[in-house]
Amino acid sequence: MSQHSLTPVVLTQHQARRIWLRAQRLDTSAPFGNGAQATVSAVEHLGYVQIDTINVIERCHHHILWTRIPEYQRDHLRQAQTVDKAVFEYWTHALSYVPIKDFKFFLADMKQHKTSPRSWFDSVTKDDLRKVLTRIEEGGALSIRDIDDDTLVEKDHAWGSRKPSKRALQFAFYTGALTVSERSGMLKTYELMHRHFAWEKPLKAASQAQTTEYLLDRALRSQGLVSLDSICHLDAKRKPLVRQVIDARVRRKLLVPVAVDGAGKVEHWAAPETLAQSSQIAVQAVHILSPFDPLVIQRKRLRMFFDYEHRFEAYVPKEKRVFGYFGLPVLVDDEIVAVVDLKADREQRALRLQQWTWVGQGKPKLHKARIEEKLHQFERFQFGV
Repeated sequence: MSQHSLTPVVLTQHQARRIWLRAQRLDTSAPFGNGAQATVSAVEHLGYVQIDTINVIERCHHHILWTRIPEYQRDHLRQAQTVDKAVFEYWTHALSYVPIKDFKFFLADMKQHKTSPRSWFDSVTKDDLRKVLTRIEEGGALSIRDIDDDTLVEKDHAWGSRKPSKRALQFAFYTGALTVSERSGMLKTYELMHRHFAWEKPLKAASQAQTTEYLLDRALRSQGLVSLDSICHLDAKRKPLVRQVIDARVRRKLLVPVAVDGAGKVEHWAAPETLAQSSQIAVQAVHILSPFDPLVIQRKRLRMFFDYEHRFEAYVPKEKRVFGYFGLPVLVDDEIVAVVDLKADREQRALRLQQWTWVGQGKPKLHKARIEEKLHQFERFQFGV
């Protein structure tokens, strides 16, 4: 019997939503505990934590972790990356922190970057690459600021650099020759990969089949209820292989087809134990979410589950903005009820509320006090006040 002949389990939107929130560990206030180990546990559970340059408020990687670890400290992430070496930076759907235990699943991508470089790296010469690798091998880890003998060139991109060595460092990073051993803000320190992790011999890459299983397992763990789009976010080429693994698990009764009210023809799947526990999920928490939070970044899924369409408007002309320059969705229990546009006033060490927009079932009488308390907590995290 094919899985297409199976009758899917029907879930309401609220049921599906709560499964996702439980999987994202947004149903309680401190699901990973506190202390430095909580940061590693959070990254391992989520599978990745996105990194982004925007610092209108605290950068998103710290924000995402604080959302799930109320006592989170920025130095915990530095410890995980630089001291304990329990996480590393690499590309998932975007640049992210990834658990070191998952490193083998990224080796094939590193090889692909080496054999078929992106056009962005066309300007990197063998001499440029040899220069940075030799310098690091002989002199130790360095950042782009440590390189002061480049012959400067004109920028060919707004995010580019006049130093040819910067792109050479990036190329060596994507090919796995270098890793980011430490990060201060957005300034990255690069080290030889094998020296940073002190590996006695190169790690063996996961097979294509193992990597496909990993992507499915990562999504099931962090999303609870999965679709091909949610598993293969911005990586559509993997969908055919992922679908084969899903079908095999359905035949073995390890996964169950699910139909979500309002999802149309989008197919979903979940583990039987996830569905069995779904009636026990009670979501009682308030979260101010980063626009790069795993719950928010997949916009179509967010709209499907929450009837809320997020707008990232930092690059939208002011007169066309709805939520403001840097709107943050506010989750109260299992509803997105507001969007707050915040800006950090670093001189005065205070958060400035630029705009407050009620959405969905949001009502001042029901939700305002709880959200304001969370805003005060967020400000304390931002500035230690």
